[in-house]
Amino acid sequence: MKSHLPTMAKSALAGFALTCAALGGIQLSAQAIASHNSNAPVSYAADRIELQDRQNRVVLSGNVEITQAGLTLNASRTIVNYSDAGNLSIQRIMATGGVNVTRGNERARGDTAVYDFNRRVITMAGNVRLNRGGDTLNGGRLVIDLASGVSSIDGRASGSSSVTGEGQSSGGRVSGTFSVPEN
Repeated sequence: MKSHLPTMAKSALAGFALTCAALGGIQLSAQAIASHNSNAPVSYAADRIELQDRQNRVVLSGNVEITQAGLTLNASRTIVNYSDAGNLSIQRIMATGGVNVTRGNERARGDTAVYDFNRRVITMAGNVRLNRGGDTLNGGRLVIDLASGVSSIDGRASGSSSVTGEGQSSGGRVSGTFSVPEN
C-alpha cells in the first residue's frame, strides 16, 4: 500500500518517534539513582558536625559528603533527622546549598534536596538539572522514587513536596537535550 503522507508529515512523524525514543532513554537514565539500595549503611564527612540530641538531629556544614551504596550527596549544609528507639535510624536528610547527587554516570543537582528514608524518595528542587552522558533535563523539581524506580521532573518547584526552590531559569517548563545516535 502506498503512503499518502506528505514528505513533511513523514519527517514530523520520524522526529516524533526519535523524541519518544530519546525520552525513553532519559527514563532509563534515572534508573542509576532510582535503583539505589536505601537500606545500606550511610557514611558522612563535613568540615563541622553538630549533634543536637534533644532534637534527634545532626547538622553537618561545610563541604558535606554523604555516601550510601554508591550514591553520593554533596552540599553546603545538611540536617540529618533520626529516631533513637534503642538504635539510631535515619529518617530524613535535608540538604541545601549547591546540592549534587551522583551515582554511576548519572548526576542530579538542585538548590535543595530531601532524602526521605521512610518513603524511599529523593526530592530535589530549584534549578534542577539531571545529566547522563550527553543527555540533560532541566526543571524546577525532580522526584526520584527509590521503591518504584520511577523518576519525574516538572517545571515548577512547588507542589505537595516540602522542598521548594526559587528562581527557576526554565520558566515553569521542563527542557532538555537528548543525544541521537547517528546511523
